[in-house]
Amino acid sequence: MPQSALQTRAHGFTLIELLVTISIAAVLAAIAAPSFSSFIAGQRIKTASYDVSYALTYARSEAIKRNADVVLAPASGGWQNGWTVSAGAVTLQQHDALTDMNVTGPTPSLTYNSNGRLKVAVTSFAISSISTSASPRCVSIDLSGLPNSKTGVC
Repeated sequence: MPQSALQTRAHGFTLIELLVTISIAAVLAAIAAPSFSSFIAGQRIKTASYDVSYALTYARSEAIKRNADVVLAPASGGWQNGWTVSAGAVTLQQHDALTDMNVTGPTPSLTYNSNGRLKVAVTSFAISSISTSASPRCVSIDLSGLPNSKTGVC
């Protein structure tokens, strides 16, 4: 071929190649969507367990810092509706409700004393999703009052 014929040739994709590529991507996305929703539910449960762990650690830290009792109490209706951390009449922190979550924990509340230990026996929180079958998580509290989050039932 002469040199000029090679230079005028168009480069790129044809319409058929583009449509085949888009249809393959759509099929792969349709296959991945159900597992992705399960992944999102698992991450929401993990985030909720970390929120509970943070609240427990915060309450323990404040009890030691203030050298006084600090109470972690559920909102009316249960832990899934939120909770408050308070020292006496002062509210230190409030957490909003956890949507689509089932959180079971000690009733009626937890009290950390000035040495950072709980006034009641060792306890745990069970966190699961209401609408999916994603793996639940357990936040347990050891003898020193520190929380530990793990996958599975309590």
